[in-house]
Amino acid sequence: MIDVAIDSGPLHGHRTGVGQAVAGMLDALGDLPGLTLKPYVTSIRATLGPQERRLPIPAAAAQRIWARTTALPMDRFLDRPHVVHGTNYVVPPARCVRVVSVYDCWFLEHADEAVPDVRRAAAVLRRAVDTGAHVVTSSAATTRKVGELLGTTSVTTVPLGVPPRSDAAPERTPRLVEIEEPFVLALGTIERRKNIPTLVAAFGHLAAEDPTARLVLAGAPGDDIARVHAALDRLPVDARNRVTGLGMVTDAEKEWLLANAAVLAYPSLDEGFGFPILEAQQAGTPVVASSVGSIPEVGGSAVLLAPPRDAHALAANLHWMVSDSTMRTRTIERGHRNVERFSWAATAQHLLAVYDSLVAAP
Repeated sequence: MIDVAIDSGPLHGHRTGVGQAVAGMLDALGDLPGLTLKPYVTSIRATLGPQERRLPIPAAAAQRIWARTTALPMDRFLDRPHVVHGTNYVVPPARCVRVVSVYDCWFLEHADEAVPDVRRAAAVLRRAVDTGAHVVTSSAATTRKVGELLGTTSVTTVPLGVPPRSDAAPERTPRLVEIEEPFVLALGTIERRKNIPTLVAAFGHLAAEDPTARLVLAGAPGDDIARVHAALDRLPVDARNRVTGLGMVTDAEKEWLLANAAVLAYPSLDEGFGFPILEAQQAGTPVVASSVGSIPEVGGSAVLLAPPRDAHALAANLHWMVSDSTMRTRTIERGHRNVERFSWAATAQHLLAVYDSLVAAP
């Protein structure tokens, strides 16, 4: 029996992609024999679940300390596990085996764009890796970058599963009623890494060719909102009037958008995995995306790819997908087959093998 203290903090608050990943991991790991999970959080505001424990140091203070020293091991506060798994880029210092999940390396490559708490997390990650923590990534592309940027070979690729579909029926809420089809959907926080200004420019080219096309931007405001507004202002008035910004959407609204979109546009500058790709394929929506990071690896042959900064190439792929029914049908069929490659059960088995091998190592 292996005891694993695992960070369940990403389950609290707004559910991000990391939160989806941690939820899937915890559910699947909980089904495995021979493994006991001991979830923990560092947030002082989180309302604890029945099995969760809280570390005695608030998250911000903990990161400041852990970035400087590993001399304060947390084993006794974690009930002395065999493994401690930090699921969100940060793992506390401990005498036991340490595992840390890294989903993408954007914040390591673009530290000047990161907010202070993300820079602190990067410093904690570097110290953890330098002192022997084992890294788990969700794609081979991220594994390669971890090796380059963190200077370690102690890293394992463990692909994730597919986010479960919402139990709620897809809901066309009042703010979705006026969305006309066909529409191109962008799904995700409006942050620099998502490259939405290039999509807006590409939509301008598409709109000039297709007077019925529309663009829907669904996602919470982030660090790129000013550049997105500037890109929208550069569109001709007619094209600008065919763009709808929804902000954050509910799970039920997301289901409706995915089910009714003509195509999902995913022009990211970097991705560690890319849940929206699989969610779209599961919903029967074709995907047009950029050819970087994990996207070719996760999307497989079911995604039309373009260079991330090439608005004309992205526009051409969008036009091809919305105008060619044969291509659209073929891509949807490939998407359904591609989704079958991913399962949370496989993720859990792979993680267990990582824990086993690290605990058994001399």
